[in-house]
Amino acid sequence: MANDINRLKIVLAEKKVKSKWLAEQIGKDPATVSKWCTNTSQPSLECLWQIAELLHVDIKDLLNSNCIEEPGYVYFRVASSQLKQDV
Repeated sequence: MANDINRLKIVLAEKKVKSKWLAEQIGKDPATVSKWCTNTSQPSLECLWQIAELLHVDIKDLLNSNCIEEPGYVYFRVASSQLKQDV
């Protein structure tokens, strides 16, 4: 799963739509969308925005987290507004 950059296949299944339908909606070859679903290749950022709008999801839902999981370590995401800076 470390190489799975997008979650397109999962989101399509959750929305109960086929990759062929998505290909028709965005004007791409079904083979291209299939490659995206298997993480063989990746859609452009523009395509991701278009897909997110079509599926009514946040673009972040189409991407896997970039957090690295290591045994014994816990990673937290902290907004920059929560960080105290010494100036």
